[in-house]
Amino acid sequence: MKRPFPMAVAQLGPIHLSDTREAVVRRLVELLRESHSRGAKFVVFPELALTTFFPRYWMEDQEEIDRFFEPSMPTAATQPLFDQARQYGIGFYLGYAELTPAGEHFNTSILVDRRGGIAGRYRKIHLPGHSDHKPQAPFQHLEKRYFKVGNEGFNVWRTMDSLIGMCICNDRRWPETFRVMGLQGAEVAVLGYNTPSHNIHWAEPPHLRMFHHLLLLQAHAHQNALWLGAAAKCGAEDGFHMIGGSAIVSPTGEIAAQACTEDDEVIFVNCDLALGDTFRQHVFNFAMHRRPEHYRLIVDRVGAGEPLTK
Repeated sequence: MKRPFPMAVAQLGPIHLSDTREAVVRRLVELLRESHSRGAKFVVFPELALTTFFPRYWMEDQEEIDRFFEPSMPTAATQPLFDQARQYGIGFYLGYAELTPAGEHFNTSILVDRRGGIAGRYRKIHLPGHSDHKPQAPFQHLEKRYFKVGNEGFNVWRTMDSLIGMCICNDRRWPETFRVMGLQGAEVAVLGYNTPSHNIHWAEPPHLRMFHHLLLLQAHAHQNALWLGAAAKCGAEDGFHMIGGSAIVSPTGEIAAQACTEDDEVIFVNCDLALGDTFRQHVFNFAMHRRPEHYRLIVDRVGAGEPLTK
């Protein structure tokens, strides 16, 4: 029996330093309206969806840094998005920079249910880049300077008639991210990303950025028998280019929908969660086929300094 989960991914084009929160939220609301017109009941927005990708800039003034962060959610600026989503009965994933009451800074996403309530929160764990000043680099990637490592793990939330897990950007490069969700029974995983087109650390061919992005989405979706929605913020922000490639991937590993532009764009799939059930029962049945006790033997040998080759 089919179990429909109508999901849209709302890609964002560039957000510049001069763009206000209010202007960005108006764009998000418009994407939400389009998603509603397509029949979506859940929308995935990008990482750091309210501002430019500010970790590319070296800043020393804490007040200057904190202006990119949200001290609560929703804020006055983001309330229209929550209100419109509640009116339509649509849930969403939203990435933003979080400033906690204790003064901690995280790269965060939230899961908002169809009544406008926050059902879950995730704080990015795999922070890429560096924390030191690299003035000779064409741009910087200072997530390690501006954010703390996430402290709440990879969780899965039962909401909106599904089991949904969240991650952010660089988390998608690590198999543990999705396996932890898969072991909790996740049926849907969602992520936002802001991925530079060029690697400042080595001369990586630019085409590999998109190739690896899609390869990872397809592999993780299939190996964990889940639907995966990935939303980019992309294009040239104040001259700094980021990849697009927003996509919805099925548990078969096939790309069910992919963005065609580097601008604001909605893609939509009426996902059938029962397709994941089939793979979890017959292929990736963790309880029946997975053998963690044997993996543990290898980990223990490595920890004891034993050679692995015979």
